[in-house]
Amino acid sequence: MDKHYECLRLVLGDQLNLHHSWFQEPDDCTLYVIAELPQEMDYASHHIQKIQAFFLAMQHMANSLTESGHQVLHLTLDETSEYADLPDLLSSLITRLQCQRFEYQQPDEFRLRQQLITFCQQQTISTSCVDSEHFIVPFHDIPQYFNREKNGRLETFYRKLRKKHQILMEDEEKPEGGKWNFDKANRDKLKPKDIAELPSPLLFGNDISDVNQRLVRHKVKSIGVSRDTLLWPVNREQSLQLLDFFCTHCLPNFGRFQDAMTCQADDLVDEKQWSLYHSRLSFALNSKIISPLEVIECAIDHYRSGEAINIAQIEGFVRQILGWREFVRGIYWTHMPDYAKHNHLEASRKLPSWFWSGETKMNCLHHAISQSLEYGYAHHIQRLMVTGNFCMIAGIDPSEVDAWYLGIYVDAIEWVEMPNTRGMSQYADGGIVGSKAYAASGNYINKMSDYCQHCHYQVKEKTAENACPLNSLYWHFMTQHREQFERNPRVGMVYRNWDNQPDENQQAVLDKAKQLLIDIEQL
Repeated sequence: MDKHYECLRLVLGDQLNLHHSWFQEPDDCTLYVIAELPQEMDYASHHIQKIQAFFLAMQHMANSLTESGHQVLHLTLDETSEYADLPDLLSSLITRLQCQRFEYQQPDEFRLRQQLITFCQQQTISTSCVDSEHFIVPFHDIPQYFNREKNGRLETFYRKLRKKHQILMEDEEKPEGGKWNFDKANRDKLKPKDIAELPSPLLFGNDISDVNQRLVRHKVKSIGVSRDTLLWPVNREQSLQLLDFFCTHCLPNFGRFQDAMTCQADDLVDEKQWSLYHSRLSFALNSKIISPLEVIECAIDHYRSGEAINIAQIEGFVRQILGWREFVRGIYWTHMPDYAKHNHLEASRKLPSWFWSGETKMNCLHHAISQSLEYGYAHHIQRLMVTGNFCMIAGIDPSEVDAWYLGIYVDAIEWVEMPNTRGMSQYADGGIVGSKAYAASGNYINKMSDYCQHCHYQVKEKTAENACPLNSLYWHFMTQHREQFERNPRVGMVYRNWDNQPDENQQAVLDKAKQLLIDIEQL
């Protein structure tokens, strides 16, 4: 007969924080449940490395809690497949174990929060929800920084958190280095000499054989490439190793090259070509294995320990964690559930099938998509200015774009994916996240990468047969939405350039774009 427990506590797959106050003292009357759930396999087509990473990380969490003396029930798909969903599983466990209380941490996805709120409303036992104790801004403090009726901006939010937590500050009001933002120093292109000096990334060799067998047994559908072992960190030890590696080997050049891209190793054999100077800590952070404050503190400690890291490098990294990551979470919770339906530009075209294979003659798209399929990873500029830019200027339905980003990236959880995709990259939210649409022609790609050097298309051409598709698609997009963007001081100047072109040149560009959209599957 099952042992009875007074309290059942649920630990979701992205709540793997061993330092949560729940775990300070073992309690034989409390059972922690960590479960692989079929419902989490079905709501999107996930990259297989994403599934492998979460399942292995959950196993490590369960093992660590057990070793610390906690009572833990770790359920794999073998044990949960018979249940309709999470509430069905919880109801069965509560009844079987005669629990008198049910407790859970605040979920970070709206659908899970609603599911658990509804579940708790139906219970006769005591239920409660606590903060996940991970984010810099606690859940209940989000309304202090965000207003549903007024669009806030990252820079204002970022400065408030810098002041509040006294991060990179000379005093209570003055930022270290005399400026709040060193973004203009974060836009260097990688030259051949820089590429030769890229550090080889720290990769892990986690055994995935048991996970793979379960996925086959339960016919779990996935996308992407499964490697022999899993390279992503799945526990505290590995995550801290990766953090230290980043701070030691990558942070000295992170800011300079954080927007740069390269494809010199087109077959993806050279691991350095995709990792560059990026931390690749996003999975460890988003699963809560490590916390944003400990990441920031570690990076600043390395910055202060010598002269290898300058203020532009450390500020660029801190802005990503303290600023952007917390900002998009606030946007998500302030505007859901309506946010998931926003389609401000009324985009409706289907995502091209080559987004699932990388088989396109556009080298920038080929490389970014192939890398995403190979590793479940692309850095922020590849996501924003390559795949995201194409989808926006081609008028792809933002729901299809959301689904692709949510599925293909190891670190993608809806709270962070949706504002980045539907907001930042697609402008489908009409300016809630950013004040302008991040649309670009081939010139931007050429400026920040070597993709164009190896491309079937010619980046300088607009209407020729081999012209870069991004050029005419960009102008088609900008003219289509001129009324929307022309009054924006950050964008309006581009229309003066367009208006200076002869009418026949303008028409040729627009005709080229229309034909490309008809032939989008053949690009």
